[in-house]
Amino acid sequence: VAICMRCLCCVLLNDDDVCVGTWQQLSMKGFAGDTAKAHAKTSMIAGEGVSNIRTVAAFNAQDKILSLFCSELRVPQMHSLRRSQVSGVLYGLSQLSLYASEALILWYGAHLVRHHVSTFSRVIKVFVVLVITANSVAETVSLAPEIIRGGESVRSVFAVLNSRTRIDPDEPEAEQVEKVRGEIELRHVDFSYPSRPDVMVFKEFSLRIRAGQSQALVGASGSGKSTVIALIERFYDPMAGKVMIDGKDIRRLNLKSLRLKIGLVQQEPVLFATSILENIAYGKDGVTEEEVVEAAKVANVHGFVSALPDGYRTPVGERGVQLSGGQKQRIAIARAVLKDPAILLLDEATSALDAESECVLQEALGRIMKGRTTVLVAHRLSTIRCVDSIAVVQDGRVVEQGSHGDLVSRPDGAYSRLLQLQLHHG
Repeated sequence: VAICMRCLCCVLLNDDDVCVGTWQQLSMKGFAGDTAKAHAKTSMIAGEGVSNIRTVAAFNAQDKILSLFCSELRVPQMHSLRRSQVSGVLYGLSQLSLYASEALILWYGAHLVRHHVSTFSRVIKVFVVLVITANSVAETVSLAPEIIRGGESVRSVFAVLNSRTRIDPDEPEAEQVEKVRGEIELRHVDFSYPSRPDVMVFKEFSLRIRAGQSQALVGASGSGKSTVIALIERFYDPMAGKVMIDGKDIRRLNLKSLRLKIGLVQQEPVLFATSILENIAYGKDGVTEEEVVEAAKVANVHGFVSALPDGYRTPVGERGVQLSGGQKQRIAIARAVLKDPAILLLDEATSALDAESECVLQEALGRIMKGRTTVLVAHRLSTIRCVDSIAVVQDGRVVEQGSHGDLVSRPDGAYSRLLQLQLHHG
């Protein structure tokens, strides 16, 4: 009889208490909805507003940003309200079902004791054991959403860890680069960016740059000038054709050792939230402060840095927000100079400089470029008159190439047209 009573209690408690206990746990957690997704847009608006606070303030757009933020909050607000209402109702039902089932079990246990089918101690023992068991099972089942989300998170992490990039910087069979003369050739290159595979940037593009010479790339925006630099740095691989350095396909060279021989200054220089000294020293391992100062002098940085209260220890702020655009560019150039690369890539490296600073820096770059291969992307043609060769890029191909004097002597040439256009607008 006692066995039958236990079996009956098991059925009632495990089928009823487990279910209602699970409802209770889930309702208390509000079904553990992914509020991060609901608040993603509002977080993005807030982040952009804070990071671009100067632009927001300049256009008096504080109220607009606040309005957008409040507007986007209405969606998660409605979701949260609906979820809390459902959660409250289910919590009430779970509590009602839980205590009702326990009351039923106690009533039936009292009925068995009254008719001498079981004893009071046995009824209480079975009741307590099954209540604890039911609550434990319910707590475990209620963790199912977290377990599922944890599995999804782990799956996404392993998907990233197990993914193979098209360009492996640690290719074990690649040839280590010990020395670079600096001869560069792009041979019959076809290329389109992975994000825009249908838009061909290059089609049968060819360009040869002799070792130790300076090569300027000019042309309209979007013609593919910066893409040449990206291919030399091997940020991307061409769809067809080859990018060669010293006669070797760079896909066969160890990428890390190759990039040690290449210096890059981008149009929008990237600085880290640390001091000026550490930002310049980032260009070379084990560098001394004297070497940093020397590189800063070459890049026309030493003057304004020395005038700062903390000198080279001055923090630049997040993404260099404490410095002007020209100052950031000069620090980036100093970082590249410190690296002492065999190949120097300058992507509009003087675009943010004033006329006086540009003149001083051009003289410094003239000294830096001697003896090393230099590729310059420029929109202001006045900055490239002293380079060894100028290539005019149009529609993804080189339409004209030669020195400044040679190109100017062709009045109907593409370079002359660009020069006349700048002089007219200047």
